[in-house]
Amino acid sequence: MLEMKHIYKYYNPGTVNEMCLFQDLNLTVEDGEFVAIVGSNGSGKTSLLNLICGSIPVDSGSITINGENITGQKEYRRMSKIGRVFQNPAMGTCPSMTILENLALADNKGKRYGLGLGVQKKREEHYKEMLRPLNLGLEDKLHVKVGSLSGGQRQAMSLFMSTMTPIDFLILDEHTAALDPKTADINMRLTDQLVREKKLTSMMVTHNLRYAIEYGTRILMMHQGKIILDKKGEEKKAMKVDDVLDLFNEISIECGN
Repeated sequence: MLEMKHIYKYYNPGTVNEMCLFQDLNLTVEDGEFVAIVGSNGSGKTSLLNLICGSIPVDSGSITINGENITGQKEYRRMSKIGRVFQNPAMGTCPSMTILENLALADNKGKRYGLGLGVQKKREEHYKEMLRPLNLGLEDKLHVKVGSLSGGQRQAMSLFMSTMTPIDFLILDEHTAALDPKTADINMRLTDQLVREKKLTSMMVTHNLRYAIEYGTRILMMHQGKIILDKKGEEKKAMKVDDVLDLFNEISIECGN
């Protein structure tokens, strides 16, 4: 379970451009929830994920995962509990290394490194079996450099690699935004499959309202650092894309747009 209590976050503090994005933000995400987060640009969606992952610090408040206070914990230490997939497919893989080498790195996440071989040949067949259900042909390209793959293949690999080791949370930061519609749909179905099979607790920022409605168990809408919509369970299932669009339009009118 994730708990964020009394979170404050300022940007450009002490300057004429000082802005308080989060003011006494509170959020609890239960084990097994798949939370879709929507909102306009600048509403705080990605900043929320960055606070959880430790990419930026909180100014006040606390963040706990499964009862452990991680508020002051370094980002690299949090990554032992958190898998993250970014918007840019290039950020989750190393392009100059082969698929096999990338998988070996992900397979050893959180383990102590010694002077042994980074890639163990006996694991190759295991990797092939893991990749085969993706139906992307990656199991036959283990010795191909990742930089030569398509964006959709690389993003599928990033998703796959982020869940190879046991994690408490899967963080998805607009992970389909840079893909064409068909490839985005494939990666979204793969996301849903992995979340269900591995029983992951997940948070997904997306601008695709259809994905936010069709996938996940809970939907949040953010505006100016506040959560203005929070639906889950049957309430979430009953929602339509038009319901979210109507709320966007209301906000737009209130803001004078």
